[in-house]
Amino acid sequence: MATEIPPQPDYKPMAFAEPIEKTDETPRSERIKAAFNEQRGNAGARLKDWLNTGDLDEVAVIHLATEAKQRKQDQAVAQQERLAAQAHARFAVAKARAEQEDGAVSASSLARLAGDVAEADAKLEALRSRVVLPPNDREIDRARHGKRAGRAAAVAGGAFGSLPVLGVAAEQAANGQPMVLAALGVAAGYGWYLVSRPFDAGQPAPAPMEQLAAPVSMVKPEVQPGMREFNAPPPPALTVSQLEEALRAIGEVRGEEQIQIRAVPQRDKDGNTTVVFDLPPRTKVGNLVKKIEEFAGALGRDSSMVDITKAGTELRTSLWMTDCDPFEDVRPSPLIKKPAQIDAFKDGVPVAWAKRGNDVRLPISISNIAIGGGTRSGKGVGASNLAVGSTFDPRINLRVVAGKSNAEWNPYAATGNASTYFKPDPDRLVALLDALIADKDRREKDLDKLGKSKLVAPVIEQLGGLELLIIDELATYTRPGKPRREEIVEKLVLLASVAAGAGILMVVITQYPGVDVFPTELAVNFTTKWAMRVDTAQQSNAILGAGSSGQGRDASKFSPPRPGLGWLVNPFVGVTDKARSFDLDEDDRGEITMLLEKAAKIREKHGRLAGQWEDPIERHLLNATGLSSAAGGPKRDGVPGRNVLNHTPEQRMQMDALRGCLKVMDHLQRNVAQVKEMAEIIGGGMTETRLSKLLRDGGAGGTVKVDIEGAGRVNGYQKADIADALSLLEGN
Repeated sequence: MATEIPPQPDYKPMAFAEPIEKTDETPRSERIKAAFNEQRGNAGARLKDWLNTGDLDEVAVIHLATEAKQRKQDQAVAQQERLAAQAHARFAVAKARAEQEDGAVSASSLARLAGDVAEADAKLEALRSRVVLPPNDREIDRARHGKRAGRAAAVAGGAFGSLPVLGVAAEQAANGQPMVLAALGVAAGYGWYLVSRPFDAGQPAPAPMEQLAAPVSMVKPEVQPGMREFNAPPPPALTVSQLEEALRAIGEVRGEEQIQIRAVPQRDKDGNTTVVFDLPPRTKVGNLVKKIEEFAGALGRDSSMVDITKAGTELRTSLWMTDCDPFEDVRPSPLIKKPAQIDAFKDGVPVAWAKRGNDVRLPISISNIAIGGGTRSGKGVGASNLAVGSTFDPRINLRVVAGKSNAEWNPYAATGNASTYFKPDPDRLVALLDALIADKDRREKDLDKLGKSKLVAPVIEQLGGLELLIIDELATYTRPGKPRREEIVEKLVLLASVAAGAGILMVVITQYPGVDVFPTELAVNFTTKWAMRVDTAQQSNAILGAGSSGQGRDASKFSPPRPGLGWLVNPFVGVTDKARSFDLDEDDRGEITMLLEKAAKIREKHGRLAGQWEDPIERHLLNATGLSSAAGGPKRDGVPGRNVLNHTPEQRMQMDALRGCLKVMDHLQRNVAQVKEMAEIIGGGMTETRLSKLLRDGGAGGTVKVDIEGAGRVNGYQKADIADALSLLEGN
C-alpha cells in the first residue's frame, strides 16, 4: 500500500530577499594573489614611512638630539678626566723622583708638569660646569637624518628584524629565551598583519607598544641649585619675513617700505647665517649699527651673536648671525701654538678674537693704544697679549713703566726682553719722557735725511727700531694731586700727538677711566681703544670717545660680563666691534714666561736683547739719574741700579751665573752647593766647567770644602761668597 505524502508548502528562499548572484568568477588563486599584493603595498608604504622616520614626532626627535648632545658632553668629560689623571700621575712620579734623588728632575720640569696639572684640572672643571643646552634646528635635523641612515643601513643589511614588532621577537629568539622560537611564527604572522593593514600616508596606525610609552610631561621642571635656567630653544634660521619684522620693530622699516634681499639667508655648516639686503632709502647702515642691541633682541639673540657691516653702499647691509655666544669659551693665544717671529709693524700682534671667530691683530705702527676697564675686567690679560706679542718682533724696543710694585711685569725684565722697566717712580717717568722727546727730535732729523715724512717699514732699523712705551695703571701718575702730574700729562700729550710718525708709540692702561685720569687732550691722540667692562657710560666714553655709548658702543652694558671682553676700536684695520682677549696666564700656568723665553731667543739672534745694543734712551736715563733700568735694573726686578750698561758682555754673563747659583741654593734650601748640581739645575746647556769659570771670573773665587748632608765633605761654594761677588759686580 502506497504511503501518502502530505502536501508540502511552496519553497521560499531563506533569509534572503534577493537571490545571490555570482559576480566574481576570478579563480581563488588570483584573488589570493591580489590580496597579497595589496597587503605588500601597504607594508611597503608603512616601511617607507618608517624609513623616513614618519613614526617619530618632533618631540621624539628633539629627545634623540638631546641624548646625542648629552652623550657627546659625557664623552668629553670622560676623556678630560683621563687626561687630568695622566697629568697628575706624571707630576706625582716626577715629584717623588725629585724628593728621592737630588737633581733627578729639574725645577723647571716640575713647574712645567705642575702647569700641565693645573691646565688639565681647569679644563675638566670647565667641562663639568658646562650646561648642555637644548638642541638647535641643525642638531635636530642631524638627529633625524642619523635615525634615517641607521634604519636604511639595517634594511640594506638584511636586518628585517629591525622592523617594529618583528624585531622584538627576533632578538629574543636569538638570545635563546624559552618558548620564543615557538612563538616566533605567531609573532611573525601578527607582525605581518600589523604592517600590511591599510595605510594612510602621514597617519600611520599606532603600534601596540606605543601605548605603553610614558606620556610627555609638559610641566616645567624645577630648576635645581647651580643649574642655569633656559626657557626657550635657540631661534631658527632667519627668514625674510622675520628679518623685515625685526627691522619694523626697531623703526628702520616703516609703513609701506620694504627691504630688498641681495643674498638669501642660509645657515652654513657652523650654524651661522649671513644675509645681504638693502635698507629703505630713508635710513642707512650706520643707523642700524647704532641700534644693534635692539635689533639683536628683535631677532631673539644677544648683540654678541649679531654682526652688521656696510656692504659697499650706505644702504647695503651685510648681516651675520650665530645661534650661540661666540665669546662664551676662552681661547689660548695663537703664539702658544706657534711662537715664531712676527712683523708687528705690518701684520700686527694677535690680541683677541672677534664675533665671527677671526683673530684680531693690532699693528704697532701709527696708532697709540688705550686699554681701560674696571677691576677684574681682564684689561691686564689684554695688555699682556699686546706686550708679549710685541717682543716677537726684534725691532721693537719695549719700555715698561709699572703702576704697582708687584711682580706682574718682572718676566719681561728677567728674560731680557724689556729694554727699560721700572716700578712706580714719577721722577724717573719724567726723565724717560724727556729721553723719548729727545729721541723723537733725533728721529725726525734722520727721516729728513732719508727724504721721508714718516716712518715706513724699510727704514725702521735705520732709525733704531720702534719705541713702544707701556704705562700700566695710568692713574698712578695722572690722577689729580699726584707728584709731577702736570709735567707728565704735558709730555705725554706732546709725544702722543707728534711722535707716532717717528716710530715712538704708547700704550696706556687704566683702571679708572675718566677725564681727570685720561684727559681729553691726551685721549684724542689714542686712536686704538679697547674698553673692557666699566661701571658707567661716562667711563666707557672716556676710553672710546665722547658719544660712543649713543652709537651703541657702551662697555657698561656687557651681559654677561666676561673677563677680557671689550669694545675694540681701531679704524686703521677696520675693527669697531666687540672682541675678547686670548687667555694668557702667568701665575698658574707660566705661559707669559714661556713665551718671553721663546721671544728672547729670537731677539738674541738679532742682537736686540737688553744689553746687546747701544740704547740711547737708557744712556739718557743713566746720565740724568745715575741709575740704570735696562732689563729692569741690576736685579731685573724693576728697581734701577748703578751703571750696568758699562759692564762687558762677559761681566753680564758672570752676573747671570751668580744669580742662577743663588736661586739654586734657595731651591735646595741650603747655603752651600756643588758646581755640578748647580749646573744641572740651571740647565740651558750650562756645564760644570763653564759654570766654574764664570764663578771664578765673577769674583767668587775657587771652590772650598763644604759639608753637604748625604754627600759628606766635598768641594763647593758658599752662598755668602757668591752673594758678595754679585754685589761687587752690580756696584751695590
